[in-house]
Amino acid sequence: MHTRHSLTKDLEALGLDRKGTTLAHFSYKSLSPIDGGPQTVVDTLISYMAEGLMVFPTHTWANVTEENPYYSVAETESCIGLIPETARKTAKGVRSAHPSHSVVAFGTDAASFVSGEHLYTTPCPREGVYGKLYDRDATILLVGVGLNRDTYIHGIEEWIDVPNRINTVKKMLFTRLSDGKLLPTPMAGHLGHVGENFPRVEEHMRSVGILKEGRLGDARVLYHSAKAFADELTRMLDKDPTLFSER
Repeated sequence: MHTRHSLTKDLEALGLDRKGTTLAHFSYKSLSPIDGGPQTVVDTLISYMAEGLMVFPTHTWANVTEENPYYSVAETESCIGLIPETARKTAKGVRSAHPSHSVVAFGTDAASFVSGEHLYTTPCPREGVYGKLYDRDATILLVGVGLNRDTYIHGIEEWIDVPNRINTVKKMLFTRLSDGKLLPTPMAGHLGHVGENFPRVEEHMRSVGILKEGRLGDARVLYHSAKAFADELTRMLDKDPTLFSER
């Protein structure tokens, strides 16, 4: 059974910068038995990154819809797994007000990192949290999942305006901020399911040394620098904007 101590050793082996920024996508079951369950995993990452910024996606795109258009920063559950939902409920986290692609951040500048997310009308705008990952050269961890779960790639496609990625029609959603204020937040969502094609670049990103592999518990971890990955993928998409399109 894995413990907080053993998980910390695994994070050290990955070489994560404790004073930097890390965002982690998770498959909890891939870790195998954890002493203390998912809270141990969340607490270990927060503690490891105590001098930096630890970010967990807490997306709600599956449960904030036109039929149920209300997102609450304080109350709406995440739709992407047990670790995000555990992180959402963990003390001292600051959750963003993005109605479909929220995150929760832990660290001294967490509030400024997530601020203003209710002002955007697309999933991963360059000015928002996913763009800030690039500015900070964050490390993206994919724990027990592949590149098809790497939301950051959606952001890269959005920033360079790859055609047919963002719906031109906005859904009218409503966001209740942490202070209780309810605001209209129109949102243009993603088109299609191109994320399932993101693994097409895995072999290349490995070959150029950008995508690395390690372990956390029993889970395989893929991880990469936000800047290096985005710069290389931008070059590739400039050459072939249909790289992730259906074939």
